[in-house]
Amino acid sequence: MNEHQQLECKQVWKDEFLKVICAFANSEGGRLVIGRADDGAAVGVSNARKLLEDIPNKVRDVLGIIVDVSLQAEEGVDLVVIEVGAYPNPVSYKGEYFYRTGSTNQALKGAALERFLLRKRGLHWDGLPIPGISQENLSPSAFALFRRAAAKSGRMDEAVLNDSNQAILENLQLIEGEHLRRAATLLFHDDPERFVPGAYVKIGFFRTDADLVYQDEVHGCLFEQAQKTLDLLLTKYMKAYISYEGITRVERFLFPKAALREVLLNALVHRDYSTGVPIQIRVYENRIRFSNDGRLPDGWTLEKLLETHASKPANPLIAGAFFRTGDIESWGRGIDKIREACTAGGADFPTFDYEPTGLTVEFKAALPEGGAQEEAQNGEKTRVETRVKTRVKILELLRENRSMTRQELAEQLGLSLKGVDWQITQLKKSGDLRRVGSRKGGHWEVVE
Repeated sequence: MNEHQQLECKQVWKDEFLKVICAFANSEGGRLVIGRADDGAAVGVSNARKLLEDIPNKVRDVLGIIVDVSLQAEEGVDLVVIEVGAYPNPVSYKGEYFYRTGSTNQALKGAALERFLLRKRGLHWDGLPIPGISQENLSPSAFALFRRAAAKSGRMDEAVLNDSNQAILENLQLIEGEHLRRAATLLFHDDPERFVPGAYVKIGFFRTDADLVYQDEVHGCLFEQAQKTLDLLLTKYMKAYISYEGITRVERFLFPKAALREVLLNALVHRDYSTGVPIQIRVYENRIRFSNDGRLPDGWTLEKLLETHASKPANPLIAGAFFRTGDIESWGRGIDKIREACTAGGADFPTFDYEPTGLTVEFKAALPEGGAQEEAQNGEKTRVETRVKTRVKILELLRENRSMTRQELAEQLGLSLKGVDWQITQLKKSGDLRRVGSRKGGHWEVVE
């Protein structure tokens, strides 16, 4: 008679066991048996008849719920069995909320308590209104990025895309009354960390778990984070290896781009943003690990996640926006798409590990024969080349229109305002660009 998610045994009744009943009511329900020892032996209770009257009254008065209390005879002794149903509304014990996890009862606090209360009320974290921010604070470049992607996917009405930013926000259900919802700040603000701490991606290259070689942080709206993170992985952090098919030179990565992209997008869409912990990506010579403070839906196991399942997003508003851009599906096919990409790319399916701290996905592969000596693409070199091309493009645009604004440059280049500022700073340092006149009334001059 081992204790588990829906069973707990006590030798005698104590009023503090109302916490156990509270935890059962807040989770999946359960049974509390009084009169059974820790080893499972039935020892009985001497005041069983009295408990049959007292316990229902105490549960009603303290917890505000109704439970079934019955008498059960076993091995010549009486046991008191308390059957607790799962309640749709949150149940508290003297102002505290308890939840059943495995065979333990946990007091909910902080972010865990907020998640629990929202879930019980049928709400989601990303749908709550956030004061102190208006549509004027949102990024025009983020809306431009969304419009381009949504138009390409064909998943959003063209009339809405050609309408105002207000129309897009309303269509994506990102407005509640006079306030924007939390999802709006993550999707369309240049600096969502002002409102959601830890809303960024952290990448590091490691020789060993303790030997960090270099790292990057990816900030900006979620659309930009998805794009820039994948670009960094492919151009700086991962190597492409050479093989030949006849006389054709073939370059390939150890891990399929489509599979990495799917894992990254799912991390951005389904993570628990209330914890303040960024998505962390650890890259090694022959493996890559994504760590995300995500939570499985209630009643789900890791096995259920890895089989075909219906879509149940942790942040449905964020998921809806990424669906409109064509980045994700709405049928819960993320795992299938990762599996298909790995099969097509000749790579192993990644391992999934779920802990109370979140979800970890790790890809592993054997290095090609010859290892790093056959490296076809040096990430740092490629990154430098990409930056040079971007600066050349900036100079070309400013030659054509020297009054072009930072915002217009960002939209043309597909960069964030911070990215444009950084590039312009490098061009000014190198002497290729200078500002003539004031910031508002002046213009750019390309130094030939």
